[in-house]
Amino acid sequence: MKWSRSDTLGLAMDYCARCQGMGLRGEGRGSSNPCNCVLRGIFRVCYNRFCQCMNKEKRLSRVTLQFTSGRDGRMAYGRKDEEYCADFYLVSKRHLDESEFRIFRFHFLLGADWKLCCRKLDMDRGSFFHTVYRIERKLGRVFKELQPYGLFPLDEYFHGTTVSMEPRPKVEPIRPAVLRPPLRRAA
Repeated sequence: MKWSRSDTLGLAMDYCARCQGMGLRGEGRGSSNPCNCVLRGIFRVCYNRFCQCMNKEKRLSRVTLQFTSGRDGRMAYGRKDEEYCADFYLVSKRHLDESEFRIFRFHFLLGADWKLCCRKLDMDRGSFFHTVYRIERKLGRVFKELQPYGLFPLDEYFHGTTVSMEPRPKVEPIRPAVLRPPLRRAA
């Protein structure tokens, strides 16, 4: 995937020592890769939405009707919040190795703090945080580059882009009438 400055600029940290807040790190002639701060930012946005979907009361979940691509123009029902949670979990499980997934499960899914994770997984603090940053970086890239539909950006995941089969009719804007005060008759 080709990363552009517009993809990374909003997620880059201002105080990042590697990219100086620009979001891209140039590695040679003409090629640019996203900075680690951008990848971790993508993961954190997706994780915050995952937590929001998980903490929402289940009675507030909505069924949405969505157009599917194809010649027939069919529609499909879905529960976007539940689908997002399942995709977040399964993509993470698929792309992390066993030790990384254990830390991911304890820290991110079960909500254990670093002290409990270090005690349970028999790790020191430094290696725990290095692993957490590596997990965030790895999953941030996966969430953005996942094909055919990525988990990030969230608005595309939740609302999608629909293509109309018929051309839209041209709508003329309503122009307000010009108000003219009554004039006195000239004598």
